[in-house]
Amino acid sequence: MANEAVLFYETHQPIQMTCANGTGIEKGALLSLSDPMTATGASVSTAAHAGIAHSEKIANDGITKLSVYRGGIFKVTALGPVTVGEGVVFEADNKVSAMATGQTQRGGIALETAADGETFLMELAPAHRVIA
Repeated sequence: MANEAVLFYETHQPIQMTCANGTGIEKGALLSLSDPMTATGASVSTAAHAGIAHSEKIANDGITKLSVYRGGIFKVTALGPVTVGEGVVFEADNKVSAMATGQTQRGGIALETAADGETFLMELAPAHRVIA
């Protein structure tokens, strides 16, 4: 997968989340969260963030559970500039961008500064909060 999120330090154990049988999800994919506790591929920064796929899910294999990291330190790819200490959000193409003013979903915190297309370390910390 292009722009796969790679585990750097494991600080949390993955948990099981529901996923659709027909969905294929690659290891290291950034995931969105829907009800009830269901993980899908991330596509927009405004969606609630579920975490990062710990394992691969093959489409139509009869399995409806997926191991998902909700914490840890990961190497991810920047979409646009990111500054150390900034909140970040999941974007399409498995990239991560800086939170914009007013965004309410956070995927993590940048542990390094990066330019567009560079990789950097991110602390995975999905949360709902408002940036003023």
